[in-house]
Amino acid sequence: MCVMGDTMKDLYILGIESSCDETSVSIVKNGTEEIATVISSQIDVHKDYGGVVPEIASRHHVKNITMVLEECLERAKMTMDDVDAIAITYGPGLIGSLLVGLEAAKTLSFVYQKPLIPVHHIAGHIYANSLVKEMKFPLLAVVVSGGHTEMIEMKDHYQFQKIGGTLDDAIGECYDKVARVMDLEYPGGPKVDHLSVEGEDTYSLPVPLNDDSYNFSFSGLKSAVINLVHNEEQRGNEIRKADLACSFQKVAVSSIIRKVKKAVQEKQIKYLVLAGGVAANKGLRKAMEDLAEELNVDITIPPMKYCTDNATMIAAAGYFAYLDGRRADLTLNSKSQDTLQ
Repeated sequence: MCVMGDTMKDLYILGIESSCDETSVSIVKNGTEEIATVISSQIDVHKDYGGVVPEIASRHHVKNITMVLEECLERAKMTMDDVDAIAITYGPGLIGSLLVGLEAAKTLSFVYQKPLIPVHHIAGHIYANSLVKEMKFPLLAVVVSGGHTEMIEMKDHYQFQKIGGTLDDAIGECYDKVARVMDLEYPGGPKVDHLSVEGEDTYSLPVPLNDDSYNFSFSGLKSAVINLVHNEEQRGNEIRKADLACSFQKVAVSSIIRKVKKAVQEKQIKYLVLAGGVAANKGLRKAMEDLAEELNVDITIPPMKYCTDNATMIAAAGYFAYLDGRRADLTLNSKSQDTLQ
């Protein structure tokens, strides 16, 4: 809630997300209540290429953004006059895709004279947890996605302190490359997760960056899987995909859990949140829940629909950014890379 004089006024934030291949618009009330969300996915468009093609993605954003906006307002039974501010993902992401959403947001801000709120994509993923329950501080956000693997300490709203991150590949990128060498259809990460349940841990893989830091590394693990597959193929041996998926996921997930456990104990964290696209991974979700129970700390994991890119999380983060006094003018530009702050 936002205090306006002696009255409490509900704030409705319209969020726009277009950082990769999802065109999404959402309206969220007070940072915690989803009113309406529309997502136009491009998975089927990029499937034939085995990954997102930036130019194709941006073209589809141009085609879809107006329809998605209109459908969201219609579902919410609201007009732009009912919206208090506009939150927009300005980065990081694919620059062409980001620009489509940004220009739409700036146009709406100018025409309807609504405040424009810049939202970092990773802040959006973290604040997806505010749609589940109230976030408590100090907390540790474990951000896992195709482009990020980070641990972010927060002592209050919009106070981000990165304490560790990947030195090379992000966990989601590693999953996708492992899926590709296993000839799994795009998007491959969820398919590796699904297969891992059916297999047994029979392949020996190295444990990456098994040290005392808060950092991660996944390039060595990825390379080990690629080399293993190539060597087995050269010997004429058939790859047991379910077993390889199981062995890979066990090492990947345990490497994250080990570092999270260390941070929780040393930083005396009492609240954990999981964030990012890989938060949809069932193996990681279960391991995080088990760790929280072991360490007796509270935990929030977003529902599956809030793990992948969506504007609901951007609108939720936008609410807390609005209360923090964050505003942008029409000179706001997109950034393909940007530090969370």
